[in-house]
Amino acid sequence: MKLSRGNAEFHSVQTENVLQFGEGVFLRGFVDWQIQKMNEKGYFNGSVVAVNPRRTGNAPKLNEQDGLFTVSLQGLQHGEIVKTSSVVSCVQRGVHPYKQYDEYIKIAENENLRFVISNTTEAGIAFREEDKLEDQPQESFPGKVAAFLYHRYQFFEGDETKGLIFLPCELLDQNGEKLKALLLRYAEKWDLEKEFSTWVQCANTFCSTLVDRIVPGYSEEEAGRIQEEEGYKDRLLVVAEPFYQWVIEAPSFVREEFPAEKAMLNVKFVDDITPYALQKVRILNGLHTAMMPIAYLAGCNTVREAICSPHIGIFIRALAYDEIIPILSVSKEEASAFAEAVLERFQNPFIRHDLLSISLNSLTKFKARNLPTLREYVKKYRKVPKLLSFSLGALFVFYKGKRGEENIPLSDQEELIELFQSLWEKSNSEKGIHHLVSTALSLEEHWGEDLSKIPGLANAVESAILQIEEAGMENALKKLFHLSTT
Repeated sequence: MKLSRGNAEFHSVQTENVLQFGEGVFLRGFVDWQIQKMNEKGYFNGSVVAVNPRRTGNAPKLNEQDGLFTVSLQGLQHGEIVKTSSVVSCVQRGVHPYKQYDEYIKIAENENLRFVISNTTEAGIAFREEDKLEDQPQESFPGKVAAFLYHRYQFFEGDETKGLIFLPCELLDQNGEKLKALLLRYAEKWDLEKEFSTWVQCANTFCSTLVDRIVPGYSEEEAGRIQEEEGYKDRLLVVAEPFYQWVIEAPSFVREEFPAEKAMLNVKFVDDITPYALQKVRILNGLHTAMMPIAYLAGCNTVREAICSPHIGIFIRALAYDEIIPILSVSKEEASAFAEAVLERFQNPFIRHDLLSISLNSLTKFKARNLPTLREYVKKYRKVPKLLSFSLGALFVFYKGKRGEENIPLSDQEELIELFQSLWEKSNSEKGIHHLVSTALSLEEHWGEDLSKIPGLANAVESAILQIEEAGMENALKKLFHLSTT
């Protein structure tokens, strides 16, 4: 039996007040799931019209299922296994702007429309020179939004009460401000009246947001289990981890109009999103990047194997609490709570997160995610952090391209891979390792500075490499924490 409003219990709402650019698993398992919760608790009473931002998408499938889909939460939460399912009914319909342009642009005439939510990937918030106002629709997401807003501006004759609140979910710093800047750029390129640009800036609110939830794909086995338990077939099933967080930088009236906090959802409205973005990048992403070479060289293949490995688990937890959290600007309590959630997420038995998938462009990731922590630690404590230094040494060993007799499929800039291959070919002695470390740390064009000038870093990295090469990763970790190697 197909999932439909005729055979499923759902919370009925009439007001279509959210336009959603994107109908993939993330928005359905993150934003729509939260709107559903607000509706069920009586705080929002709104519904979503989901639009394909690209030529392909799920709008037709949404309509086939009356906008309904199942969200299955699977993972660990407060030490307990969570496995629950619920039907989300807040999506009223899907619209395909490439096939239903008139229906799509008419949404701009809806006086109840209030929110625009998007997830078009980081590449989605970009300017496309070829987009024209008369295109139906424009190819780029910002181009579509600019034309949509211009139609709304004209239809309501510049009424400032008909502006919209934008909540972009693309993983870009200051995503709201970047989207607004592109809309104004299109207005200028299309030679639209200055009053429209003023209306965009004054009548509309562009919030920068930070989103966090893993929403992976699902297996046919999982789909079959849901169908057997629930009694219907769902072609739009979403599987998500229990953890989620949405941080929104917004004026106070947005908090009132989008009452996620009242519904006790894990949504934070803040005046400055920067500390929370740093918290996520430094803890979640930073731990991923720091653990990857250590865990992989120790024989692990997934994040879960790494966190469950005794010595690597000690390393990950110590790195979070001893070297990352102490230099963050958010409160220690808040950072610790986030770190605990992250460590629990790493143990999720229902999600396979391969270490090799994390290894893509690891040298660049270390620069963005871990090097700022290292720098600030040195500034605060006047010594190099031993765990991050060890991780950097392990990363240099990883770029040797060998795990025992097995070749590691390195994925990075070709010139960096070739450089490390060359350095390792010449490193058959302690002197060779010294040259490798000195050369790698001195890559100013990569690091943005000469890291060999940081007092003590070269010695710490060189020592880590020698330990790993001579004793193996497990014994090197034991020595790092002064554990018995017998």
